[in-house]
Amino acid sequence: MSDTNQLADITHTIQLAVAPVFLLSALGTVLSVLTNRLSRIIDRARVLEARFSGLPEEEQVRARTELDTLTRRARLIHRALTAGVSAALSVCLLIITAFVGYLTKSNLGLVVAALFIMAMGLFAFALVSFMREAVLSLGSLRFGQHAVVS
Repeated sequence: MSDTNQLADITHTIQLAVAPVFLLSALGTVLSVLTNRLSRIIDRARVLEARFSGLPEEEQVRARTELDTLTRRARLIHRALTAGVSAALSVCLLIITAFVGYLTKSNLGLVVAALFIMAMGLFAFALVSFMREAVLSLGSLRFGQHAVVS
């Protein structure tokens, strides 16, 4: 095989790997958002727990309800993070497999396709979990007299 053909082949392989790299960038951004939301949930739970014993009984009931909601939200974000990280790992494996296929002159197209489908499925699951958490978050908003004292 000539040097020109090898250069063209590796260039083509690199071009094919660029799209998954953009997907990795998007996943990284979503993971950052999810991590920030989880941090805010944990911070709010800590504040409520620290003040819980000093609250009047009626406020303790509201605080307990909010803590239960925060627990559910944290679980949803955890699922989303797990799926998002798994999707990112699948994309990394996809890129590695594409290059290994090129270097070994193996036809790993089916494996690459399966990894891409898996990555997109996991990304979709992460987004659905994120949306469920956002809906739960908005549903638990209370303004005015029904708000738990911060």
